Formats: sequence, structure tokens, C-alpha cells
Amino acid sequence: MFRYLLPFMVILPSLTYSLISLWCAAKYFKGMGCRVQGTGKSRQNAFEVHCALSPAPCTLPVSILKPVKGMDADSYDNFASFCCQLYSGELQLIFAAASPDDAVIPVIRQLMDDFTNHDISLVINPALHGPNYKVSNLINAFPLAKHGIIIVSDSDISVEPDYLQSVVAHFIDPQVGLVTSLYRTSDVHGIATAVEAISFTAEMIPNVLVAQKLEGLTFALGASMAVRREALQAIGGFEALTSYLADDYQLGNKIRLAGWRIALDSCFVESVIKPESLMAVLSRQLRWARTMRVSRPGGYLASGITLAFPAAMFASLLAPSPVVGVAAVALLYGTRLSVGTIFSRRFVRDGLFPRWLWLLPLRDMLAFFTWALSFLGNRVEWRGSRFVLKPGGKIEELV
Repeated sequence: MFRYLLPFMVILPSLTYSLISLWCAAKYFKGMGCRVQGTGKSRQNAFEVHCALSPAPCTLPVSILKPVKGMDADSYDNFASFCCQLYSGELQLIFAAASPDDAVIPVIRQLMDDFTNHDISLVINPALHGPNYKVSNLINAFPLAKHGIIIVSDSDISVEPDYLQSVVAHFIDPQVGLVTSLYRTSDVHGIATAVEAISFTAEMIPNVLVAQKLEGLTFALGASMAVRREALQAIGGFEALTSYLADDYQLGNKIRLAGWRIALDSCFVESVIKPESLMAVLSRQLRWARTMRVSRPGGYLASGITLAFPAAMFASLLAPSPVVGVAAVALLYGTRLSVGTIFSRRFVRDGLFPRWLWLLPLRDMLAFFTWALSFLGNRVEWRGSRFVLKPGGKIEELV
């Protein structure tokens, strides 16, 4: 009897985690009561309609810092989405680049010409304050920030017109030091980018919601991080992040350790990706995996028992007969595919499933190999530079 039960025991951690993530998501979105925006063309239509409406009252002034390097997909539209907010408070937008020859600078200048009634600045400063070039850009731009709420958002992010209203509302609670946002990708360009987009829907978002429900957030997501100026000063400013690769994780973790609360906003921002090869996607995934391994070694190692692919593989190998093995794998992936579809269609609304549902087993296989490979080295590539990871998540650039 034990031999027949063993394959089902092997899949139990992964299966249970999938169901827990679904429960956490249902609880979270029901509790927040926030709408989930549309995707694709419908998202553009919503953008145009919302921009034509009168802004709702809001008073907290905000400075948005945008570190940039090179062109992203739809760079102008991404930037413009921050200029068309239904927000009545003061809004400042600061772009920070290291080189006057950066290809994205003409796009920023065009934005400044098109939105002359907005407070938009461009800082070009090559000064380095550590091996993290993005944080150096933030440090160089920060003296221009006028306001008490500082938002850091990646350059490839597009937002809905009510993004600022939703995020800033959390700061009514004086204990909130940082607000971060979930992100998704709705438009993909073939299998490679679909694999990455699925990782957001089927891995990242469930993991964040489980962490939020079971222990509260101890980290931030780099797509959108809104921080109270006092909380940032309490950890030593952006200078405290210069030696780390995962500056988003460290920013959230340090603010939490300083006694502030981290809030998770329930309305998604959009990570706009460009066509890439599968190797480029996997290289980035490996960088993220190795970064998380050195940042949270114990938790990252333990996460291996929740991975679906090794569970399915061991269930097949340990089964006393092919029928039992197939039954165990079918139970696991029937659950996994169902949970992934619910996340995609009900909670994330990214439009990926069911069209790309067949890629989920492949994504699970790649996730396992990325997890395993993360333990076999400490070198990563980021924005054309190579680094070695040190204990605790610090980095050292390789010349």
C-alpha cells in the first residue's frame, strides 16, 4: 500500500502549495475590493477614457524617480502613462541617466515637450556610488526630489491612470513606510517572452500573495516602490543599497527591519517586454534566482519542495506501475493548470491563459533547472556588465 501511496505523497507539497496560493489570492483580492484592469487593446482604451475624466481629490505630493538605461519596448508610452494620472496632488517626474548619449534621452525630451504643464526633469550624471548603476542613478536624481512620497519605478513599466490614487492612499496609515505593486505582462512576442510572462502569473504573484498572507511582506517589487521620505532616511537613503544587486528586495527588507509596515497595492502595473530569445530570458531568470538565493538562502532552498516539475518526475520514477505514476502526475498537473488558469483569468487578467496554458509544464521544468543552477555559481550578467554575488546579496563588478 505504501508503494502505491508514495507517488501521491511526493506531489503533496507542490499540490498543497498551489491550493494555498489560490486561497491566499482569493482572500487578498476579496479583502482589497479593488478592480482588476483589462489588458491589451482594452487597456489602451481604458487609458484614453480615464485620461478624459476629471481627476479625483488627492493631496499628498509625489516625486517619481525613473532610472533609465537604453530603450525598452514602448518607452514613450510607458513614460507618458505616468503623466496622465487622475491625481490632484503635486506630481514631479525625474528621469536619471548616466550618459548623455543614452538612446532613451531623445524620448524623454520629446515627453517633456509634449507635457509642458508637468514638472518633468532629466538628470544626466555619470557619478557612481557603488556597483549597482541603477541605485547610483537614483542617488544622483534624489536631490531634485521635492516631495515626501518618493516612487521608484522601472523604465519598462506602464501604469493605469488611477495608479497614483491607489498607491498613495495606503500612506494614510502613518505606519506604512513603503507600498509596492504587483506586476504582470499582457502582451507577449512568441514562446520566449510567454515563458517569462507565465512566470509572473504562475510563480511570482502566487509567491508574493502567500508571503503577504502568512507572514506579511518583508521585501518590495522593483516594478513600483513608493516610499515615505522618513522611512527612506531611516535606513540611510538610497546609499544603503549601492552594494546590492536586488535593490528592491533590500529596500523593502531594510524598511521593514526599521519598524515600518510594507503595503501591497492590489492594482497591477504592466511590465512591457520586447521580443527576446529564450536564452536571454533564461539568463535573466538565472540572475534573479541567484540573487534570491544569496538574499534569502534558507527560504530559497526550502522553496524547492514546492516546485511542480521535480515532484512530477519523482512521482513517475517511484510509482509501482505506469498507471499509478500517470494518475499522480495527472492529479498534480490537473490542479496546477486549473489554479494557473484561475490566476490568469480571474485575478491577474493578463490574457495569457488558455492560449499559452500548454507552456506551463515547460515553464515548470525551466523553473526547476534555474533553481538548481542557482546553487552552482555566483556570477550574473546585468545590463551588459558582469558581477559576482557575495553573501547577503552584495555584488562586486568583474572587470
